[in-house]
Amino acid sequence: MVFWIASAAGLAIAYLLGSTPTGYLAGRLLKGIDIREHGSGSTGATNVLRTLGKWPGLVVLLVDLLKGGAAIAFVRWYFPWLYTFSSVTPPTAPDLQAWMPWAVCLAGLAVLLGHGRSIWLNFTGGKSAAAGLGVLLAMSWPVGLGAAMVVGLALAVSRIVSLSSMLGALTAIALICSLEQPLAYRLLVIAGGIYVIARHRANIQRLLAGTEPRLGRPRPEPRP
Repeated sequence: MVFWIASAAGLAIAYLLGSTPTGYLAGRLLKGIDIREHGSGSTGATNVLRTLGKWPGLVVLLVDLLKGGAAIAFVRWYFPWLYTFSSVTPPTAPDLQAWMPWAVCLAGLAVLLGHGRSIWLNFTGGKSAAAGLGVLLAMSWPVGLGAAMVVGLALAVSRIVSLSSMLGALTAIALICSLEQPLAYRLLVIAGGIYVIARHRANIQRLLAGTEPRLGRPRPEPRP
């Protein structure tokens, strides 16, 4: 019982890492505003870029990437450390090598959920694309690098962040399924990619309508 409670605590820490409201804090600290009341209403780096400027947007992007990577790094340290305590780890606990990919999978989902549904912001947040890329780079760098390259190329061509993010998610799914990776990693990337795309529902509607804004062009304020 203690082992499973400790395991749940480790995953809760991954969720809290994801929940750190980077974009919201940037708005409060730099302009005294609630970033959710401006632009798209998201706390992600793109809305910060349009609302606060280039450098705040870049900082938020980097921190969100680090959040995803830090959650995976933490879990990879935490569970081997937990297994060193014989009084905590029961004989019925799963083998560490068999359990680790699943622990990484659950931590990745937790940090994505935390970023998109932050406990500090009444379960609102960003679209989890940057945090998801951080997870990918820490979990399987070839997959993360491939997705990042597609995002960069699509952004250079289209100047549309949402489209680039969704193409990156689809690329990650294709790469994780084509490379030799644990089943848990494949399930994480498929579930996480679908989650990121689902978080872009409003963007998809604007893309179909031809009204999705491009980088360098201001977004009209839809909120009072």
